[in-house]
Amino acid sequence: MIKFDEFGPEKIFEVYNPRANMHGFVVIDNLNLGVSKGGIRMTPTVSIEEVSKLARTMTWKNAMADIPFGGAKAGIIADDRQISKEKKKELIETFAKAIKPICPSLYIAGPDMNTSEIEMGWFAKANGNKKSCTGKPKEMGGLPHELGSTGFGVHHAVLIAAKYKKIDIKNSSFVVEGFGNVGWFVCKYLTMKGAKLVGVSDSKGSIYNKDGINFERLCNIKDHTGSVINYDDAEKHSSSDIIKLKADILVTAAIPDLIKADDVNNINAKIIVEGSNIPMTPDIEEALYRKNILVVPDFIANAGGVISSYVETINGTPEKMFKIVEQKIAKNVDLVLINSLKKKIKPRDAALEIAQSRVRKACKI
Repeated sequence: MIKFDEFGPEKIFEVYNPRANMHGFVVIDNLNLGVSKGGIRMTPTVSIEEVSKLARTMTWKNAMADIPFGGAKAGIIADDRQISKEKKKELIETFAKAIKPICPSLYIAGPDMNTSEIEMGWFAKANGNKKSCTGKPKEMGGLPHELGSTGFGVHHAVLIAAKYKKIDIKNSSFVVEGFGNVGWFVCKYLTMKGAKLVGVSDSKGSIYNKDGINFERLCNIKDHTGSVINYDDAEKHSSSDIIKLKADILVTAAIPDLIKADDVNNINAKIIVEGSNIPMTPDIEEALYRKNILVVPDFIANAGGVISSYVETINGTPEKMFKIVEQKIAKNVDLVLINSLKKKIKPRDAALEIAQSRVRKACKI
């Protein structure tokens, strides 16, 4: 059941097209800071309740990133693994036309789970307005998320968190849950900074080598075999075991609800940076906080994508985008951790205080 409070959600739109068998929705959580912004996810189980929670996360993410967007999210019910490219295109185009009355006047779309720059290109053309979405292909004036803005931002969140834990990044070890768009770039940038990648997972399983995993060789194996599990010089584990592997830093970069209550005592990392959305509940974060494990919340750590979206709306270049992502992520993680230490509260609570005050202030203005 959707919960309503002083922040929202302000508007919920549900759309159908029986001919195309399209069923989708947009949840606009809050418009105080500007037109609402959030991606479109396509899964067979996506629901208004799920999208509503993610829209609220976008409200806080955009407020913390200090960009002029409200929070929103959208969903289309479909299994993209079971439909053709032509059918997926039809669903995206039908959805784009159906929400045209609110897009881009109240809502700007973007890529999310199972949507990418390709789908954003289809969306913009069907909507008839290039401003209707971000993450579009470069030839359409877009800054596609495939450039790695989210993973780039997450790696900067790791660097700031490591300083607070007095961990020298060049002598640190890290594991990454997920080797997709976010996880791949996190591995790339952290290894470039001298950190040692010791574990990584995908949907087929996870691998671990305390002496280090060669990033270039891992990429080659993933490209040619389809899974990190085929990396030969490493222990093999289940996908879910990635959170238990011994390392200084754990980065989540794939599925929600990854860490359960029963996992709290099995986590060996000193820092967890949430590159994925909602990898655990606030209660579990509280339990980890009591164990002196630093958790950098999702809406702070993975805001690189939406910051990139903002830069796209002002016609910025990729170079400008990376510069702004670095500045904002580093500044905001630092601000949150300072307040967390000063007030002796967990980082999520510190971040929420800041985000909520910004949204309330915008409402008064």
